[in-house]
Amino acid sequence: MKKRVKLTFPQQLIKEPVLFKMAKKFDVMPNIRRARVTDTVGEMVLELEGKEENIEKGLKSLQNKGVEVELAEGDILE
Repeated sequence: MKKRVKLTFPQQLIKEPVLFKMAKKFDVMPNIRRARVTDTVGEMVLELEGKEENIEKGLKSLQNKGVEVELAEGDILE
């Protein structure tokens, strides 16, 4: 399964490898399609591929760390 999402990282998480840790822990493959990072915020549009339950668990773990997660339908061409 593939899921497109937009992640918004708060300032304190910009330099932390939270996406890498989530991908490794939940066996999810991220494909970063667009990213913008400033001193105060990080935004990323990406496609996650893996088992649906793993993707959901991974996104929930990011939310629990303070990352804002939104669906990003239509942003990425197949």
